[in-house]
Amino acid sequence: MESIREQLQIFTRRFGLLNESCCDECCGEQVSMTQSHILFEVRRLASPSMQQVAEELGVDVTTFSRQVKVLEARGLVSRRVSPDDRRVTILGLTGAGREVVEKIDHYMAARLERVFGGMTTFERETVVRSLGLLNEAVAKAGDADAGLGGTIACCK
Repeated sequence: MESIREQLQIFTRRFGLLNESCCDECCGEQVSMTQSHILFEVRRLASPSMQQVAEELGVDVTTFSRQVKVLEARGLVSRRVSPDDRRVTILGLTGAGREVVEKIDHYMAARLERVFGGMTTFERETVVRSLGLLNEAVAKAGDADAGLGGTIACCK
């Protein structure tokens, strides 16, 4: 039987999670995987602070700040000072940023449909439930290993 690690490594490669950038096929923009995750989380968290998104992604604030500056320079995110605490910077998506996220969403939905298209409804539901369980287990193990930055992998 193949190991869990081997299955995860193969899944990551096949799904394309190691690709350096989105391509023209995806959103027509050169958006790195990290930048794509930032855009996704800014939308998901609805006007989050920079610290919130950095923590959610497990990225140190300095590295995160550089990525946000690139996204801001490209007109995809906006930054503003929090009215409640002037030390806090709030992030938002610009119109162009929302368009890029929507294009990535559309691309990913089509890709996932191709992946799940050959499965029965039961198989699909089983995979989704299993991914939820796996995410919860990884989060719990990461919390227990907070000294490693809350991650399971040996490197980021």
